[in-house]
Amino acid sequence: MARVYNFSAGPAVLPEEVLREAQAGMLDYKGTGMSVMEMSHRSAAFANIIETAEQDLRDLMAIPDGYHVLFLQGGATQQFAAIPMNIMQNKKADYIVSGSWSKKAAKEAKLYGDVNVVASSEDENFSYVPDVDGLKFDEDADYVYICQNETIYGTRYPKLPDTGSLPLVSDVSSMFLSEPVNVSDYGIIYGGVQKNVGPAGVVIVIVRDDLVREDVIPQTPTIMRYMTQVDAKSLSNTPPCWGIYVCGLVFKWLKGLGGLDVMKRMNEEKAAILYDFLDQSKLFKGTARKDCRSLMNVPFVTGDPELDAKFIAECKDHKIESIKGHRSVGGMRASIYNAMPKEGVQALVDFMGQFEKENL
Repeated sequence: MARVYNFSAGPAVLPEEVLREAQAGMLDYKGTGMSVMEMSHRSAAFANIIETAEQDLRDLMAIPDGYHVLFLQGGATQQFAAIPMNIMQNKKADYIVSGSWSKKAAKEAKLYGDVNVVASSEDENFSYVPDVDGLKFDEDADYVYICQNETIYGTRYPKLPDTGSLPLVSDVSSMFLSEPVNVSDYGIIYGGVQKNVGPAGVVIVIVRDDLVREDVIPQTPTIMRYMTQVDAKSLSNTPPCWGIYVCGLVFKWLKGLGGLDVMKRMNEEKAAILYDFLDQSKLFKGTARKDCRSLMNVPFVTGDPELDAKFIAECKDHKIESIKGHRSVGGMRASIYNAMPKEGVQALVDFMGQFEKENL
């Protein structure tokens, strides 16, 4: 069966080149006589896999000295608790709520201390990102938290908040490795890989040295302490070996393309195809405000739920899959991650044009 254009928000499309390489080594990884899924995480072969993956990620993101890279389990959602457990020493944190994921993170953090929602865009169903200019943060806060790209609502921060001396913590799950970032702007930058980097089951946490502490909240499970994982180099327990291996292949693929500057240009070109169509369409309308549109997740509607359902059903005849929007927004959502080819976005727009002519 021919591959479809998979617009799923996660688990999401992976580069075909990466999938074929993983397939080729499924039964025998580099002469070991076994799959990566079968080998010990203490073996020399896997040590090379995880160490190479970390170095390639450091190269791609230009991660400076003074930051640790952790390959962990539990997804981004587990970090909603791990972050306050590890760094909320004053029992205070400031959160900017721009969508479902930052809202859930704030709710979880309230279990461990006082959470101040400094700004929120819930008043307009998270169709925009709060203006961060001039925001005042609590000097006693342990950190400031954002979700930099909200998958469900298709918004991203056009600029980062100025947090002064307070560490900025950012969930970048849906935009991970889609464009360059200045890691030094963050105390912690992390993301679940299943949207843009690899298969579900891995979360990558990049944490600054001074935030890896022994004086964590006492009830913090040993396995969720950053110090535990830093000391063990992500091998405190059996890690998600296969997922880390595929992430490493994706890192190699990105480096082969020319890195994150090249990837950003490619993503901007893909997003422009879809947004340009939406901006002139008489039937389809984007739901995110133009000044904070995501390059990765594009929600849109016709305004008629029955027509939306018809469009989603007919997409399957055009090899377009997983286009249905999240229930909190409705309509459609196209997640156009790194591995989505330009021709996939063009195929979607071509069908949208055809559907508009037939249904106006």
